[in-house]
Amino acid sequence: MKSSRKKSGKIIAYIAIMISSLIMLVPFVKAILNSLKTYAEYTTVPPTWFPKDFQWSNYAEVLKLGDFGTQTMNSFIVAILSVVGTLLSCSLVGYAFARLRFPFKNVLFMFVLGTMMIPPVVIIIPHFIIFNSMNMLDTLTPLWVIEWLAQPFGIFLMRQAFLSIPGEYEESAKMEGANPLRIYWRIYMPLSLPSLATLSIFTFMTKWNEILAPSIYLSSSEKFTLPIGILGLKGQWVGNEQLMVAAALMSLLPILLVFLFAEKYFVQNHTASGIK
Repeated sequence: MKSSRKKSGKIIAYIAIMISSLIMLVPFVKAILNSLKTYAEYTTVPPTWFPKDFQWSNYAEVLKLGDFGTQTMNSFIVAILSVVGTLLSCSLVGYAFARLRFPFKNVLFMFVLGTMMIPPVVIIIPHFIIFNSMNMLDTLTPLWVIEWLAQPFGIFLMRQAFLSIPGEYEESAKMEGANPLRIYWRIYMPLSLPSLATLSIFTFMTKWNEILAPSIYLSSSEKFTLPIGILGLKGQWVGNEQLMVAAALMSLLPILLVFLFAEKYFVQNHTASGIK
């Protein structure tokens, strides 16, 4: 009796998940179909789902507007450098908090966690003044260099990952004469791939979609990142709103590719967290 109830409960849960997934996919599918319409079909009232003639040329038209290719490359540069800086800095600081002994370690860690409550908008002006004094405005440097200074969330995530690794690995490495830096690089980093993948995905998504910082630090169109570039072409979308939908969808492709590449490690990290 209990087993039949469990089976029926699982079936209901799976059906609910499938329905929820389909509902969440509706806006995405609608956006894809809208990007393949003509302007007349896009503005038809009542709106239609499927275009009469799929306009694949809309995506080619997007590439001809503004500096789409250059701005895409700028976004890649910012996102990749930010990911590299975040992984290195946060893993180093996280390793120090997890495995090294030094005075006031717990107090400093609580201070780091406390900085997570500071809204990013509060530090925009101090950052602007600093970068202006260093002649870094209208360059990509302010968009990624901050990530090399270790961010609180990444420190917390990597510290927890390193704490979950048995200390026997470290002890055996010390017996063979390995120093802390070698232990960190050869043992703890490879064993923390799921957490590193999770941090990479979050960082890449955040920097790729960032609008506030680029709009403050950048003024030249050739230095714009992709989100700012798409917004900057707003005047050119008049009468071609379907192209804006196509541009937005094209900007999502790198995020989807990064997630698909790191999905296995991302799921492993959440599964391990659930088991603990």
